[in-house]
Amino acid sequence: MKKSNEILSFPVSHTPNFTMIDVGRKRPTRRRAVACGTIHMNSEAFSAIRTGSLPKGNVLALAEAAGIAGAKKTPELIPMCHTLPLDQVTIHCDLDAHSHAITVYAQAVAFAKTGVEMEALAAVNSALLTIWDLTKGTDPNLSIEGIRLLLKTGGKSGTWVNPDGIPDWLQAQLPDPLSLRGKRVSVLVMSDRASAGTYKDESGALLKACLEQAGATVLSQAVIPDNENKISTSILSLCEKEKPDLLLTSGGTGPGPRDVTPDVLRGIANRILEGLGDVLRSESLYYTDTAWLSRATAGIVGATLVIALPGSPKAVRECWDILNPFIGDALEKIRKQGYEDEK
Repeated sequence: MKKSNEILSFPVSHTPNFTMIDVGRKRPTRRRAVACGTIHMNSEAFSAIRTGSLPKGNVLALAEAAGIAGAKKTPELIPMCHTLPLDQVTIHCDLDAHSHAITVYAQAVAFAKTGVEMEALAAVNSALLTIWDLTKGTDPNLSIEGIRLLLKTGGKSGTWVNPDGIPDWLQAQLPDPLSLRGKRVSVLVMSDRASAGTYKDESGALLKACLEQAGATVLSQAVIPDNENKISTSILSLCEKEKPDLLLTSGGTGPGPRDVTPDVLRGIANRILEGLGDVLRSESLYYTDTAWLSRATAGIVGATLVIALPGSPKAVRECWDILNPFIGDALEKIRKQGYEDEK
């Protein structure tokens, strides 16, 4: 059966001048962006805005409404922007009496396949221009400056913060990038070829790097063959001797006759957590249509959460991106269930 192409090729005489990015294979995540910009004016205009005495009415209230409308109109104004289902847009105006300036902060939030930074920037511009329009009769010499993106979160790239700095109050609300700080983790790879030395293990090294980047202490990294007894002995030994908070395994989760990791885990685990495997499969469908072939699963052995991941580096990377936002919180919830007493 011939595999259909996701993007068709058109043998035409002229190459398109631009292309809208295909985000069909990107996984939706919680996206957030915050942008800001400042408008300067004379003391008379500033005082009138603060007291609500300008002829056209409440400037700040209308600026907030205009900012929200601007975020919603972003794909109509900027051709290459995707239409996003915005969950929330908020506009906040900070008045500086000393410099007679108003800084507008815009926050845009969406559960989507691409970021919302353009929506946040469009919101800032709309709010600032509305302030300009309502104030220009009092002060025609207005100026707008410093429009910039302060931060964006979500997606494969995680959290981005403006290198020129952000306000302290905003910095204090950012998620901790070291979500596994203080957690002890072991890595175990099941591969006949890698254990025999005929194939270089990449999945284990990738997991180790991801874990350390998240602040975890990696206790060990080992490679063993796809042997039922060896897998069982290795998992039980690691959980008993190293007592990690988390044990990540890679390999042996497919439908093949040598893929026995999930079967072994079901036989030795105190609890099987079917939900985690369901999450990995459902979210992986955004990457590949055959994600349902995976038998990735999880269980608790002693006081250790054991997660059985696929063997390919690509699948490991994708599964880690799915796990990373919540695995630290999951470990804390498991610990509070009483498993800390078994350490």
